[in-house]
Amino acid sequence: MELKPEHAETDNGKPTEFGYALFRDHILPSVLGRHEEEILYWAGKELASEFPLFDMDEAPGFFLEAGWGSLSRESPGKREIIYVLEPDPEQVRKGRRCFSVEAGFLAGQYQKIHNRISECRPELDRKQGVVKLTLAWE
Repeated sequence: MELKPEHAETDNGKPTEFGYALFRDHILPSVLGRHEEEILYWAGKELASEFPLFDMDEAPGFFLEAGWGSLSRESPGKREIIYVLEPDPEQVRKGRRCFSVEAGFLAGQYQKIHNRISECRPELDRKQGVVKLTLAWE
């Protein structure tokens, strides 16, 4: 298959979804190997430090701008919140991508905003085509 320049970037020089997918779905798993999920989770927490939000209600906008998909809050509980992420359907169908960056980012933001130790667990639901992100804190 011959790659044409329009597959790699748009007219304005920004990477396309194809370029992002190459990096996220092929290069990172190859380089990180069996530690991919753990490393990307901590990378997501680090991103939360570099791109702080003032409120968790800002997270859906950040997710859209980052190209991670549509994020909504499904159900808040006493010690956890379940978020639903609707990424590109192709990512869910292929099932190759882990969603640890997104989970780490949410955990890091909650921890900074609320000053509570938190963690977030991603669960891929192929049937519904979504990722459930369960954010819990102490």
